[in-house]
Amino acid sequence: MANWTQTSKELLGPVMSVETWLPTEMPEYAQGFMYMLGSLTASSFVACVGSGIVLAMNGAASWSYNDAMRFVAATHFWSVQAFFFFMMLHLWRVFFTGAWRGGRGMTWVLGAIAFLVAVPTAFTGFLINGDLYSQWNAVQAKDGINALGLGWVNLSNAGQMFGMHVVVMPLILTVIIGAHITLVRLKSVVPPYPTGRDAAEPTPVGKGGR
Repeated sequence: MANWTQTSKELLGPVMSVETWLPTEMPEYAQGFMYMLGSLTASSFVACVGSGIVLAMNGAASWSYNDAMRFVAATHFWSVQAFFFFMMLHLWRVFFTGAWRGGRGMTWVLGAIAFLVAVPTAFTGFLINGDLYSQWNAVQAKDGINALGLGWVNLSNAGQMFGMHVVVMPLILTVIIGAHITLVRLKSVVPPYPTGRDAAEPTPVGKGGR
């Protein structure tokens, strides 16, 4: 009978390793700007979550009458724009460099899923502004939601959208992004396509990333 503590230690050992999360060396190819797009995406997400927590603590409409909250709301808005901007560049970079190579398929899949989840997360944020623009979007999008068989999602219900945007969707997105980053740390970033004589040699998993 397998010892569950020993099994857990073997499975979680690489994930919890200091060497995994605090490497002392980086491959030369990973020091270019294009390989920083994932970090910029993650940093924008952290800024988005942090500013969003401050907004939620002070109420959804606090930005309309409080100068400090207006600054936080602007930070939240532009961090969302930066998040999607860097994420799209990151997705293009990993696509054209074949980021699924070397046993990194799940890393790529999780990144794509994160993008798909981020879109409705941002959309629910627009729906809780309470202005005419958000109400118009809610009414127009409701038909599309009903067509998808998701009639239980009431886009015109500000309370439901607030819970989806502040609690449900961010938690799901955080878990997916966390799993994505964990796999990146375990399997390393994908190296460039081999050229010349090296093209015939397969890329070993986990080499050159730490």
